[in-house]
Amino acid sequence: MQRKLFWIGFAACAWAASMLAGAQAGRKPGLWEVTSKTTWQQSPFAGATQEPGDSSSVSAAPQTTVVCLTQEMIDKYGGPIPQSHNECQLSNVNRTIKGMTADWVCNGRLNGKGSIQSSWTDDNHSSGKVHFSGTMQMGAGSRPVEWTNQFTSSYKKPNCGSVKPDEEKPAQ
Repeated sequence: MQRKLFWIGFAACAWAASMLAGAQAGRKPGLWEVTSKTTWQQSPFAGATQEPGDSSSVSAAPQTTVVCLTQEMIDKYGGPIPQSHNECQLSNVNRTIKGMTADWVCNGRLNGKGSIQSSWTDDNHSSGKVHFSGTMQMGAGSRPVEWTNQFTSSYKKPNCGSVKPDEEKPAQ
């Protein structure tokens, strides 16, 4: 159960970070599809699949999800804020015409620092990666973690249908 909760939270963080990066300068509100693949340089879990020819990393299966990006999110944050239960914050955001970079600092269940980079070729597509290194709370203790998440996102349509936008949680 702990593994499933982690993956749900992790996937939410990864797509939100990718959408934050991809929702600048003319990005469109509406339904977006995000596909991401995580490679663990140091995994807290057993049973991940070994990358061919690489004894130092393991990979999770690619994950695809849809997210609803509102105009308010674009105006206020540049996109959805990373959903990390108020544990992580972006800093040193550097936006350019074709992309962005930022630091991602986490204090909570995840403790450590990451970097986010994203680029886009047009208003309908973005790609990039998130790299994180730190510790993750596991039961009564914590374990070291390091992972890289590579993603692509593409605009699907202006109507989100039944997909609801994530709501901002108040700061603690």
